[in-house]
Amino acid sequence: MGKPLLEVRNLTKHFPLTGGFFNRVVGQVRAVDGVDFDLFPGECLALVGESGSGKTTVGRTLLRALAPTAGSVRLHLDGVTHELATATTAALRPLRRHLQMVFQDPYASLNPRMTVFELVGEPLLIHGMRDRGAREARVRETLTQVGLPDAVLNRYPHAFSGGQRQRIGIARALALSPRLIVADEPVSALDVSVQAQVLNLLAELQRSLGLTYLFIAHDLSVVRHLADRVAVLYVGKIVELAAVEDLFTAPRHPYTEALLAAMPIADPHRARPAVPLPGEPADPAAPPPGCAFHPRCRYASPLCRGEVPALRELAPGHQVRCHHAEVTHLHGVEEETAQDAK
Repeated sequence: MGKPLLEVRNLTKHFPLTGGFFNRVVGQVRAVDGVDFDLFPGECLALVGESGSGKTTVGRTLLRALAPTAGSVRLHLDGVTHELATATTAALRPLRRHLQMVFQDPYASLNPRMTVFELVGEPLLIHGMRDRGAREARVRETLTQVGLPDAVLNRYPHAFSGGQRQRIGIARALALSPRLIVADEPVSALDVSVQAQVLNLLAELQRSLGLTYLFIAHDLSVVRHLADRVAVLYVGKIVELAAVEDLFTAPRHPYTEALLAAMPIADPHRARPAVPLPGEPADPAAPPPGCAFHPRCRYASPLCRGEVPALRELAPGHQVRCHHAEVTHLHGVEEETAQDAK
């Protein structure tokens, strides 16, 4: 796949827990705990997992909206490598035009006191485009790319539906012609009827502009529609990473199997095999010893309870963090695909 656009190694983000009379640090919430992956130009890598698994924290830490506790985030641009994890504020500023974000809630992410022109044009102004005419021309061009007419230029966010607001958010992310967009559950707050429109827009923009996406989601059907590869997170660690069809048809981690089994089927006469997943997700402030998933895993053994599994490659491009990945037989969703094709 060539040289990656982004190399992430041992990315870690811990949040301190304080307590006592002197408000001392008494523990750490391991929101992201040693994440490794590469992101290649033009691809869409999806991060999936339950709420609290660390997906959004990974995205915000990559963009340095949050400072990482440890690890390396290397951005390769035009033959030059930039270390984002330790870069100063001054060094980050010119790089931020290449790294943009689309937020989950289009109602909260747009300033209600700013017009569409001000919202989409603000990144251009911050990065030195002082000429109002040039900014307006670029804003109009960007709005056209996301399917909005020029007439919206001087309107305020309250005048738009949720889908239209998210298009404005996407336009704002596109204004500076970025290389990488982190999309943090960009359709989860939208009506189902609008979700497909926004997903198709993101896919078309990726093809036409050569964009690279880190797509954060919990809806696996959405992921299958857009992603090239999928990374499954559990308590701040990647437990499986594979091409989208490999992961859906032949999962190798029990947690991935359970997530796939929970996907709804748009047919009341069909159902997937039930995959029991007892208990609650592990506490990132006090994860269990060994494999963090072992209290909920039907395949757990004494080895799982005492030794943390490493993320290892079982097949080209398919990595898994499980001691028993070679011997467990897990269910994917290939049966549904075959039936739908008929």
